[in-house]
Amino acid sequence: MKAIVCTKYGSPDVLQLKEVEKPTPKDNEVLIKIFATTVSAGDARIRMGTRKTLPFWPISKIAMGLRKPRKTILGIELAGEIESVGKDVKQFKKGDQVFAASGFGMGAYAEYRCLPEDGPVAIKPANITFEEAATVPVGASTALFFLRDKGKIQRGQKVLINGASGSVGTFAVQLAKYFGAEVTGVCSTANLELVKSLGADKVIDYTKEDFTKNGQIYDIIFDTLGKTSFSRCKSSLKQKGFYLLAVFHFPQLVQMLRTSIIGSKKVICAMSNDRKEDLIFLKELIEAGQIKSVIDRRYPLEQTAEAHSYVEKGHKKGNVVITLERNN
Repeated sequence: MKAIVCTKYGSPDVLQLKEVEKPTPKDNEVLIKIFATTVSAGDARIRMGTRKTLPFWPISKIAMGLRKPRKTILGIELAGEIESVGKDVKQFKKGDQVFAASGFGMGAYAEYRCLPEDGPVAIKPANITFEEAATVPVGASTALFFLRDKGKIQRGQKVLINGASGSVGTFAVQLAKYFGAEVTGVCSTANLELVKSLGADKVIDYTKEDFTKNGQIYDIIFDTLGKTSFSRCKSSLKQKGFYLLAVFHFPQLVQMLRTSIIGSKKVICAMSNDRKEDLIFLKELIEAGQIKSVIDRRYPLEQTAEAHSYVEKGHKKGNVVITLERNN
């Protein structure tokens, strides 16, 4: 099968299209023919493999591979069709259209991927394309994890989403509105209308206004990019408010531990869990028209390096999708 292989750390040019062995599903696995995957900022950070881009250095570097990546095929979310199933699989059958997260095992930059049936794999929402479905397992699941599970979001609360035009941010705006919050989105000038269209009650252009200095107070501040700090945001949080971080390093972990012991305002940073039940919940919201995917650009598998170059610039709106041929 064709796959984008990364045998060393570096610039997007390290990503090479190669022929690799097609996987065979184990007894409890499904073999998915991939029709779409994504390139996230996280994928680019892993590919670079530097102290600056990998959190928890040097532990993460050891886990990922010291001199070269342990996992040579990147990509952590996908959508496609089940081609075959292991003998013990009960939940899926050949021909099922699914979307899934491959997690730390990665491997989505390829024509096929095997995943366990009890993992984060679910039937694709019927009313969206494979390209749209591929953006959900990480972006939407991360937003759901932080807002619902960690931030304990409640109807009527005031929620600020920093990085509201990114993959996690676009879903976070929509989910916060679904849960009944008053939502403020922070983004650049070029993305103001997009964030408004997703339902944000207020939008702040970070190039013209610092939300930490405008006197507004929020129940939840969700930084999807890791671009702020608790010290800056603390005065903008209500008592018992939550400062949520989707991208973080060791200092933020120390702050989380400290605020868990003293103070009423809490720092929460965590790795989101990829769960089948979350995908099913999101599928229902999508089919009900409550949330939608935002796609900035699409690239064929052969141009994955170009997609990484674009994502690295830090200006994507929503998601960048990699599409694969369905009839090869």
